[in-house]
Amino acid sequence: MPMHALATLPLVEIVAPVVIALLFIVATSAFTEPHRQHCMAIMLAGAGAAYLNGGLGLWEFAFTAVMTSCACQGLSSYRWIGLGWLLHTAWDVLHHLYGNPIVPFSATSSLGCAICDPVIAVWCFAGAPAVSDLWRRQPLDACQPGLRGKEASLS
Repeated sequence: MPMHALATLPLVEIVAPVVIALLFIVATSAFTEPHRQHCMAIMLAGAGAAYLNGGLGLWEFAFTAVMTSCACQGLSSYRWIGLGWLLHTAWDVLHHLYGNPIVPFSATSSLGCAICDPVIAVWCFAGAPAVSDLWRRQPLDACQPGLRGKEASLS
């Protein structure tokens, strides 16, 4: 199995996966619940099968089974989806170092995926809130019923 060197990466190969993850989050957050969670579980299951025939032999099938289990549990819990994306991150690193890249014509594609996936995992562990909800900030008064003006700012 080829060992891909961890040579100095151009900045774009670090920033681009983060941007891709953020675009994925924006696009996916457009779905309403529970459709967002179901879509994320389906995406996770697909990601679990992305490396079949990726150079790690029968371990590829075992990993696909684990990811399928995480995806099934993810239908009712974002924590399982987040865990699945972290497991996929580890699998990306293994493929970058010892297996075949996820995109055959791009030697660092698995490394890029390993940068992208934890960003998505963090969003899932946060409950995968809609991006539009993050932009709408509630005033402090709305967070603490019964407190207004100075009282709210002092608590």
